[in-house]
Amino acid sequence: MRGFVASRSATATKTDTPLIRTPESIAVVTADEIATEQAQSLGETLKYVAGVAGQVNGAGDTRCGGFQIRGFDVTSNSVYRDGLRLPGTSSADFNCLDPYGAERIEVLKGPASVLYGQNGPGGIINYVSKRPLFTTFGEVAILGGSFDRVQGEFDFGGPLDREGRLAYRMTGVVRQAGNQVDFVNDDRVFLAPALTWRPDADTTLTILSNYQKDKAGWGLQFLPAVGTVFPNLGRFIPRNRFVGIPGQDRYDSEQASIGYEFEHRFADRFIVRSNTRLSYLLNDQILAYGAGYADPVTGDLARFGGTGRSVLRTFATDNHAQVGFDTGPLAHTMLFGLDYRNTGYTENAASFDTNTINVFAPVYDGTVQNLTRYQDVKVHQEQTGVYLQDQIRIERATLVLGGRSDWADTDVNNRFAGSRSEKAVQAFTGKAGLIYNFDNGLAPYVSYSESFLPTLQVDLDGRLFNPETGRQYEVGLKYQPPGFNGYFTAAAFDLLRQNVIRFDAVNATFAPRQTGEIASRGVELEAVVGLTEGLNVRAAYAYIDAEITRDPDGGNAGKVPVTVPRHRASVWANYTVQTGEWQGFGFGGGVRFVGSTYGDDANTFKVPAATVLDSVVSYTRGNYRFSINVNNLLDKRYVASCFNADFGCFYAEGRRVLARLSYRW
Repeated sequence: MRGFVASRSATATKTDTPLIRTPESIAVVTADEIATEQAQSLGETLKYVAGVAGQVNGAGDTRCGGFQIRGFDVTSNSVYRDGLRLPGTSSADFNCLDPYGAERIEVLKGPASVLYGQNGPGGIINYVSKRPLFTTFGEVAILGGSFDRVQGEFDFGGPLDREGRLAYRMTGVVRQAGNQVDFVNDDRVFLAPALTWRPDADTTLTILSNYQKDKAGWGLQFLPAVGTVFPNLGRFIPRNRFVGIPGQDRYDSEQASIGYEFEHRFADRFIVRSNTRLSYLLNDQILAYGAGYADPVTGDLARFGGTGRSVLRTFATDNHAQVGFDTGPLAHTMLFGLDYRNTGYTENAASFDTNTINVFAPVYDGTVQNLTRYQDVKVHQEQTGVYLQDQIRIERATLVLGGRSDWADTDVNNRFAGSRSEKAVQAFTGKAGLIYNFDNGLAPYVSYSESFLPTLQVDLDGRLFNPETGRQYEVGLKYQPPGFNGYFTAAAFDLLRQNVIRFDAVNATFAPRQTGEIASRGVELEAVVGLTEGLNVRAAYAYIDAEITRDPDGGNAGKVPVTVPRHRASVWANYTVQTGEWQGFGFGGGVRFVGSTYGDDANTFKVPAATVLDSVVSYTRGNYRFSINVNNLLDKRYVASCFNADFGCFYAEGRRVLARLSYRW
């Protein structure tokens, strides 16, 4: 997929349907866009997408969390790799996916349970891995920049036989780096070998695998609002302030997966596909973070200290048949599918004694001592789903109907409390959409969809929560001018999320609880165009009116959820000179605006809005390319978000410079 403009996606329908014929909102971030903007995390790839936030907790979040779609958090329940869900909890998830290994990132906005089973109502983020090509190619690159970053990248492959039946690809990243926060590393080794076997024109088998090891520190400092959002006696806490224990704090992660994608075409309109993956994740952490001022006048900060070890294993498979047939004037594309997921999760957690630390003049003298265990839990979940979808086309109109039944069994063994609980649930979800394509490229549509999410999350007593549910109504207009390299969308939506799990900010252990219901209504506008050869533009705007509509325990009904801005807008443009003596020279930049957000559920204070500039300059000559990207060009100091005034604020990233030299063949 060359350039910024995508025309097709399989994420919404699993049938490789043109975006202009899909009655749902989909955004695609291509590999060219990822490379041009030099995104270094999954969250960074999403910063110019309408209605999506990828770094809600700021740039110091070494957990790679903080994803939102249409005002709803999707960090632990809606991230997918190659169409299969990556499960997660508040302390373990697979979200540190390296963007260099992605062919593209696809965002489906709104509930997607009919085709994908367990996920939240905000939507899904699908990371599509790079696949082997049957032409020889390669790239090596070296990067360097802010926070002592040194990084090597390689991506090469091609055919393995003369007949063109077997091809391979090897992609990798090796990095040694720091973080905006002092004493926090961000080191990584990432390898992704892949193999494709194509014995004939109708059959393809691709093996996809990856291994990734991250050695990082704990980047989230959990700072108070006074000193970040508001001055503390005229002083602000430095952005690089670390309140943990140097040399002992860590957030190490190791993940691996292997799986296959199989497709066989029995006839022109009869295709069978199978997608399977086995994944493993280990998180090991020792951390100390802010727990509110012990003395706000002096700047002494209380701390919470904790250790944790989490292991997450999952087997997932999705199998479906695609059948095309006609009934009179109606052309059907029918999808019959069965998927299965088996997930095991263990977590051990303990707290330890900590002293205070001064946020303006820290003395790092703490140690990890006097451990007190408070959690030892083992969770097992099995989910089975059967689904049916029919795309019915008559002349210019396409009607999409779908339904699904899910069965989920979850077992929790709380070894610390000596208790056990089980929950078996069944649910039906449905969707319907209608789009009409005019000859001039306009395509109005309307859709309805539902979501269902049995969670792996348990409370501190080891008890399971009820499944989350959601629904969405959406109307929109798509525009793809004939003969023009561009794609424009406008959408209005009404989302409802029930049985919402939130994390109690009364104490620094962040106990989860179910708080009722949240509604999100809004409008999105997005444009992605290639105006001329070498010129790319992406522009986006989102208006979101989010509200806590039911909160039986917290008393916050009628309030706005934290971290959700009413307005968010962005534009990115870059141009590479195609001819003349300046040929190969490129330049570009972006502007990002994030509106103000509330800093607690009671809406007692606001985090101010912020506008940030990004830039890039590059030069390409032959097989070589050199680029310099600067994020937050003017080094604007601002707070990314808060969820609590005492210990729940996070700084956004300051200026970051990244230079890259690559060679392609």
